[in-house]
Amino acid sequence: MGLTALAACSARAVESDRPDRLIEDPYARDLVLAARKPRPLPTSLAEADKAAGSMMTSRFTGVRSRVFDDFFAAAGRSGIRQAVVLAAGLDARAFRLPWPSGTVVYEIDQPGVLRYKEEVMAHLGVTPTCVRRPVGRDLRTDWASGLGAAGFDPTRPTAWIGEGLLPYLPAEAEAEMFASIRALSAPGSRLCVEFMPAEVVARFAAHPTMRGTSDSLGVDIGEMWNSEPRQAAADRLRETGWNVTVDTVLDRARELGAPLDEEFAGIVDMLGVPRESPLAATFGACAFVAAELPA
Repeated sequence: MGLTALAACSARAVESDRPDRLIEDPYARDLVLAARKPRPLPTSLAEADKAAGSMMTSRFTGVRSRVFDDFFAAAGRSGIRQAVVLAAGLDARAFRLPWPSGTVVYEIDQPGVLRYKEEVMAHLGVTPTCVRRPVGRDLRTDWASGLGAAGFDPTRPTAWIGEGLLPYLPAEAEAEMFASIRALSAPGSRLCVEFMPAEVVARFAAHPTMRGTSDSLGVDIGEMWNSEPRQAAADRLRETGWNVTVDTVLDRARELGAPLDEEFAGIVDMLGVPRESPLAATFGACAFVAAELPA
C-alpha cells in the first residue's frame, strides 16, 4: 500500500468532514481505514485536531483537490472525453466525479496501489462513473507504453493531471514525463500540475508538519522528495507549444474561501526564513500550472 497515497487520502477524508468542505470524497475514509495502519491516520476533523503537527490538519489538500476537480469539470464541458491521472494513488475521481457520458479515465500508478483501491471499492459496492482503465506502471519507467496497451488514443484530446507528484520525481524523470505527455497529446489537450520551486521542496521537506506526518506513516516523506534543480514547469510547457496559465496556491485558496496566507507565513517563520527575503517570496511561487495545446 502506497504510504504517501494513504496520507493524501487521509487529508481528503478530513476535508470532506468539514462543514465548509471544498470537496466531497465519500470514499476517502474507507480507503484509509481499510489499510489498518498500526497508527491510524485521521479521517475526521476531530481526529485531525488531536493529530496536531501533521499536515492532515491543513486546508491545503482541500484547495488542491478542488482545483483539480474543477479542472476536470472544465475539460469535460469543453468536450474532452479522455483523461489521465498521473500517480493516481487513492484518488477516487473515477468513482466520485460526474463524468460526461463516454469519458475514459486512465489511472497510472504502482499495480499494488491500484489493486488495493479496486478491492476496497468492490467491497463498498461502488462502481466507476466513467470508463476506468488502470495502468499499473511507475512513472519513473516506461509508463507510456502501458497507457497505449490500456487503449489510450493519442489522436483524441486528453485532460492530464499531476496532483502532488512533481516533488517526488528526479529532475530527469520529470523532464521525460513532460516530453511523453507532449508526444501523446493531440491538439486541444489540457494539463494541470502542482508546482513547487526546488528551494521550497528542500525547505519544506524539513518542516515539522512533514515530520509529524512521517511519524504517523512510519516513513520519512521528506527523504522521498527530490529538490534537484530543474526548469520551472510553466517555462518547460511554454517552450513545447502549450498555452500556460499560472495561479498561485495562495490566490486560489483565497478565491475558494480557504486562505492559506497565515499558514504559509507560519511555515516560513518556523523554518527561520525572514519574511521579506527572496526565499520567503519563493514560497509564494507555489502554484497550479494549467496548460492547453492550441486546437
